[in-house]
Amino acid sequence: MVYIAILGFGTVGSGVYEVITKNKDVIARKAGVDIAIKYVLDSKEFPNHAVSEVLTHDVNDILEDESIQVVVEVMGGVEVPYQFVKAALERGKHVATSNKALVAAHGPELLRIAKEKNVNFLFEASVGGGIPILRSMNRCLTADVILEVMGILNGTTNYILTEMTEKGLAFEDVLKQAQELGYAEKDPTADIEGYDACRKIAILSSLAFGKTADFEEIPTEGITKITKTDICYAKRCNSVIKLVGISKKTSEGISASVEPMLLPKEHPLANVNGAFNAILVKGNMVGDLMFYGSGAGSLPTASAVVSDVVAAVRHHHIHVDVDWTAEKMEVLPKDHVAVKALVRIVGGEEQQKKALLAFKGGSIVTIEEAKDEFAVITAVETEKSLADKIELLSCEMKVRNRIRMEVAQL
Repeated sequence: MVYIAILGFGTVGSGVYEVITKNKDVIARKAGVDIAIKYVLDSKEFPNHAVSEVLTHDVNDILEDESIQVVVEVMGGVEVPYQFVKAALERGKHVATSNKALVAAHGPELLRIAKEKNVNFLFEASVGGGIPILRSMNRCLTADVILEVMGILNGTTNYILTEMTEKGLAFEDVLKQAQELGYAEKDPTADIEGYDACRKIAILSSLAFGKTADFEEIPTEGITKITKTDICYAKRCNSVIKLVGISKKTSEGISASVEPMLLPKEHPLANVNGAFNAILVKGNMVGDLMFYGSGAGSLPTASAVVSDVVAAVRHHHIHVDVDWTAEKMEVLPKDHVAVKALVRIVGGEEQQKKALLAFKGGSIVTIEEAKDEFAVITAVETEKSLADKIELLSCEMKVRNRIRMEVAQL
């Protein structure tokens, strides 16, 4: 019998409890031993739930119990979980977490401690919910140089953009709907401003390229500026708008960003709708791989957490190395990154002529839904060059929005 403890009994924590309880036989068969929950840590009481039998309010009950081999951290936040997880690893306990904020902020340090103590710090569920992306990158793609990672990494924003595209709804209306359905939090800032996706692409970048990507240095833009008119332009261009996290190896270095992007309808990510996530990985030998599935939710995320628990149990006395060092990854300044964009400008034929002079090699797009404006699809240039041109044009005419387009398909 292997005893585990769960830190936090919220959405994911209750899901972990349910997965282990309902699927205990298949989990035992795959782990090679029965797995039992000995403690659940939470500040609240659950008098009408079976979890009350194993509930504790003191983390020291878990840390000081030598029979606990695996600790599951699903509390959320950073500093308190960091202290608990660090303490658990230092006491020789494996840790599995779904906490992307914790992993993005302290991943290399916690991996180092785990190695020193011959245990494992596992975080499959921190990116992509139930999608087995991290384990695949760390174990199945070890023969490849990863060239690019690109994905739809946030289910809330993908749901909002899908509803705006398919039903012609405004951003504010769909956000309210998403909150009512439980797809978006009461405070949706982390999702709609791109911060959640930024932490995930930072983790993916760190695993892809072996150094630590600082999420605070990754240029990030959310979807709050996307309007029904932008959606109309996307349709006119036979494309869709998705919030995309992307990290790629270029001749100049690593570039990374999170922002709304126009993707042609034939692009694999263009057909990922609703609250689903998908991640494309390009290896220099294997080529293009796509991982698709539920990116969030109690049970999909819990399933990924429990798979890490099983891995920890099966490798109880074996530390599995993760190719992620504390050495800082230098992310290219956005000004030097190649970009192509759709730029919306107020005006008629006269303004179109001036815009084409400014954006040499560009083309004009118009839509019936916005007769007082037009858009320029630019040629490929640097972000700085594009920004300079937009700033110069803004002195003569109103620029309403700029949406990045994919420079080259994966």
